[in-house]
Amino acid sequence: MIWQLTQENQTEYQVAENLDISVKTVKKWRNRYAENREGGLYDRYRSGAPAKFNVQQRCEVIAIACDQPWNYGYSTHTHWNLDILSEAAAHNAQGPVMSRSSVQRTLKRNDLHPQSYEMWLHSKDPRFREKVNDVVSLYLDPPKDAVVISVDEKTGMQALERKMEPQPALPGKSGRYEHEYIRHGTESLIAGFEINTGKVVAQVRPTRKADDLLAFMEKLACAYPDQNVIIIWDNLNIHKDGPSQRWSRFNEKHNNRFSFHYTPIHASWVNQVEIFFAILHKRCLKWSSFCSAEALKEAVLAFIDQWNQEEAHPFNWTFGGYPMQHEPKEAA
Repeated sequence: MIWQLTQENQTEYQVAENLDISVKTVKKWRNRYAENREGGLYDRYRSGAPAKFNVQQRCEVIAIACDQPWNYGYSTHTHWNLDILSEAAAHNAQGPVMSRSSVQRTLKRNDLHPQSYEMWLHSKDPRFREKVNDVVSLYLDPPKDAVVISVDEKTGMQALERKMEPQPALPGKSGRYEHEYIRHGTESLIAGFEINTGKVVAQVRPTRKADDLLAFMEKLACAYPDQNVIIIWDNLNIHKDGPSQRWSRFNEKHNNRFSFHYTPIHASWVNQVEIFFAILHKRCLKWSSFCSAEALKEAVLAFIDQWNQEEAHPFNWTFGGYPMQHEPKEAA
């Protein structure tokens, strides 16, 4: 830009004024460009102290940070912190001892956080791709002659009575809820979410056993008396036939109108009803106070009734794919 303006017959002072820089700067870069053209615009070599640690030494620190602490004698530690990582590097890495701050800079430059962990649940289901494709196809292109119902259980809903009523938010002050509470037992919700309408069929009981699930399925059969029903649920043992052949006999009782599709193992998040459970928790259960298990049950069913009457809608559900899941290669 400086060279271009000087070529337009602007004086050094005019260029400095247009670019809001000093005349000295204009002269410096004009001369460097005149001498070396584009090459003169790159930073020149700067003197300084030679690097104390080479690439190999820093890679050794990274390798230690990516390993487990107990492999270096820290059997009482489940993860690294900067102090023990610096000790391990001092005893195991080659070359001069790297200071704590140098170890920290090495981690920072490589965006490495060995002290941080996130929850991870990996599905090792060998039929993962097949099952996900099956469930997603039902979401994206449901059969015209059947209703698709996403079914699951929300167990252990606690009826907690706060010793003081929750206080609403005030300007500049967050709402608060009492830390101490009285337990009044738990309830279990079994729900079926219709993916086309968002309507929910629900049952709340103290337990979640095979008999409870059978009772819910009978309720679901009454809610959809004349339609074929496709059930999507996870791999819980009571979702399977078992020795009693419970679902085969249930299906025969209802003229074989039901078919059952299973999410992959450890992948119940594929089930759309989990989204509804999250909404229920945030709006009905979180920070609430219930004087009894019956009060909890009434609140949950009232929320679901209000949802069905005023808010029910299908979810715009998407699945980003499974880049680490690949089809097995055929044998040569």
